[in-house]
Amino acid sequence: MKLRAPAEANAPLSGPPNETATETATEGAAETAAETAASPVSGTAKSGGTATARLPGRPGVRSVVARALLREPSRLLWLACWSVAEALPALTGGYAIARAVDDGFAAGRPGAGLMWLGVLAAAWGVAAVAARQVLLLVAGIVEPFRDDLLERVVTGALRAGRGGDSAAVARMNHQVELARDAFGAIITVVRTFVFTLVSVAVGLTTLAPEVVPLVLAPVALGLGLFLVSLPALARRQREFIVADERTAAAVAAMAGGLRDVTACGAEARVAASVGREVSRQARAARALARVTASRTLSLAVGAWLPVVLLLAGAPWLVRQGVTGGVILGSLTYVMQSLAPALGGLVQGLGVSGVRLAVTLERILHAPGPPVPHGDREPGGARLRLRGVRFAYGPGAEPVIDGLDLDVPEGDHLAVVGPSGIGKSTLAALVAGLLTPDDGEVLVGGVPAARVHPAARALIPQEAYVFPGTLTENLTYLAPGTPPDRVDEAVAAFGLAELAQRTAGGPLDPAELSAGERQLVALARTYLSPARLVVLDESTCHLDPAAEARAEAAFAAREGTVIVVAHRISSALRARRVLVMDGTRVLLGTHEEMVAASPLYADLVGHWTG
Repeated sequence: MKLRAPAEANAPLSGPPNETATETATEGAAETAAETAASPVSGTAKSGGTATARLPGRPGVRSVVARALLREPSRLLWLACWSVAEALPALTGGYAIARAVDDGFAAGRPGAGLMWLGVLAAAWGVAAVAARQVLLLVAGIVEPFRDDLLERVVTGALRAGRGGDSAAVARMNHQVELARDAFGAIITVVRTFVFTLVSVAVGLTTLAPEVVPLVLAPVALGLGLFLVSLPALARRQREFIVADERTAAAVAAMAGGLRDVTACGAEARVAASVGREVSRQARAARALARVTASRTLSLAVGAWLPVVLLLAGAPWLVRQGVTGGVILGSLTYVMQSLAPALGGLVQGLGVSGVRLAVTLERILHAPGPPVPHGDREPGGARLRLRGVRFAYGPGAEPVIDGLDLDVPEGDHLAVVGPSGIGKSTLAALVAGLLTPDDGEVLVGGVPAARVHPAARALIPQEAYVFPGTLTENLTYLAPGTPPDRVDEAVAAFGLAELAQRTAGGPLDPAELSAGERQLVALARTYLSPARLVVLDESTCHLDPAAEARAEAAFAAREGTVIVVAHRISSALRARRVLVMDGTRVLLGTHEEMVAASPLYADLVGHWTG
């Protein structure tokens, strides 16, 4: 039943029918959120047993990889330069061995032989230095790639809300890391193989052109066999990842409903259902293992057949004037450089390449229409709610039902009520983090979900501080803030002691108290351009004096302030008070609420008594 606010409260509002219903809805929120809130896209379509086709407007796997590689072209140039240095042992190894044997030890000149071995040792020293630089350059390419993927997945999951699919949990926790590792591995093995192949080809041509066909022809054949097998590998890898997602979803659903399963005596049925998914994943893993065995054939042809051909063709090579040292040098090229590089390529592309393609496909091409972003500037900071209804799940009781509310620009409103009554839900609706099931929430005439992020700010109970300087933290939402404005915020929120303690150095969030972190978050929002500020118990770790100072600073600031009250003193400082007591929702001044709401009067009595 929808209850209306009394006329003397001066607010046409309504609330949940009773406290029990509100608590039940809140419990349902947690269950529903656990099942559906973590998905990269919204929509009715859910991830199933096959990979989805590319959707219009969604980036392809190749474009994402190309963008990551070309983000900083100068980094690629430096990577190529250091790769040349790292490939020096592959270029000089066989030649140095051949000269050490023929011109040194076999010719009775051990000094010359040792000199050539010294050349090879110097090449390895240069390669060791280059390997360190290569690792740093590869990390500089891979880590931003990972950050982009993680931002895409997390943002999509948050925007999807209750309409997402449960497979997003697997994507977020597992597949992004798989994609990062696979991308780094691919860069490493492809780079190593290309530079090693070129170096070996140059070295063999310089050493003895007669051996080049005996080495490079089998390498080309083995590489071709491997590339032909890649599509089958991709299919099997895709089937395995989809099976992994389905198993994760089945286990999550089972864990979330254990009490209901036990109460209904459905243990055997649920165990059988989960068991089917586990068996399907096991079959997919075995099929992938069978196809993966084709890599062994490719490696045998490309890496070991040249050794056989060199040994078998040694008599013919000797008749052509090739010395024993040259044959040994050629074997060195194959066994010490080319075979490991080809093995790394086959292993890397066969596992990491296929894994990268499939995981990126799952991350980037999840079904569902794109969710609109906040991209509209509101016409002021006036807040209007009309007929707002919200429940955490289709079958749950509404936490907010039929709520009408007007908060004019410049108002200072405190929201009061017991825990679980819907205060944070109201804050999330105003912030656009939740979308009402019915009705509308307007900020400056714009739907809350479409408001540009810079026009509105929500400060939650958990404050976030970044490992930068205090000034960088305070100006994060307002770059270019004049120093005098920063000093004003430091003084207004009592951060002078923290500023002196850090002396312009970086903050360590772990070393700050919870209250200091809240003060930094409050001052950061104070300096931001947001005209509507929602404080959702964001002063709970402050002492009363610091809380009063912070709320006074926001009250004196231009714009609208909504405070989810942690202490009743916050309501005393507000111009108006919104009371949510589980049976009705009342709005008015402090004095009016004391007269109209027994709950509010009782809270005031406890606080003043």
